[in-house]
Amino acid sequence: MPVIVDEVVISVEVTNQASGGAAAAPSTTEDKQAIISECVERVLDILAQKAER
Repeated sequence: MPVIVDEVVISVEVTNQASGGAAAAPSTTEDKQAIISECVERVLDILAQKAER
């Protein structure tokens, strides 16, 4: 009798503390704004592509 898997859930937590490494410095506001702008651009591109279909 075959076994059918309907759903697989994988969750991962990545931290640098266990390896003894130093934590990264917090991002500046300008860096965060640049990342947000890039994300918004990509989402708008994806939405435009879907609208063309």
